Amino acid sequence: MNAARQEVRRPIESSARFVAAMGRTVTGVTIVATGGPAGTFGITASSFTSVSAEPPLVLVCVNRKSPIVEAVLANGVFCINVLADAHRLVADTFAGRSANGRPYDFGVGDWGTAVTGAPVLTGSLATFDCFLESWHDAGSHRILIGKVTAAGFADALPLAYVQRSYRRVVSL
Repeated sequence: MNAARQEVRRPIESSARFVAAMGRTVTGVTIVATGGPAGTFGITASSFTSVSAEPPLVLVCVNRKSPIVEAVLANGVFCINVLADAHRLVADTFAGRSANGRPYDFGVGDWGTAVTGAPVLTGSLATFDCFLESWHDAGSHRILIGKVTAAGFADALPLAYVQRSYRRVVSL
């Protein structure tokens, strides 16, 4: 048995070990955005997946302390914007690491309005415009499940994230 396999099988002794292991998984990068009477908010998130094709459902996990959580619950809508490789600056801005010093600024990127009224990023690799179907708490996060009312996509390279940095996806 090689050392890498032994390392994988070690018990989780702390959340730091779990976070380090999760950091080695490759994820896409999204911006979850909502708009409506409770305000317009957006946040970068990497925990996003499909739930069902019939009916079309997606989910995203967001830290419960984020102001977007209450806004999504109040607005009842959100849009998942799957970022293309060209959206690194937008990803950083909505992760709170803005190059211009103004995090979460919809002035960064070309934003429009989706069918639900949520912000939609022009040129996204894919977009999923959703009505909030349900939500569940799990640990520090809230799982938001959305019923997709509109979807779009573009021909672009995806923005990937692994080991705390963006990566370019290439064909082999």
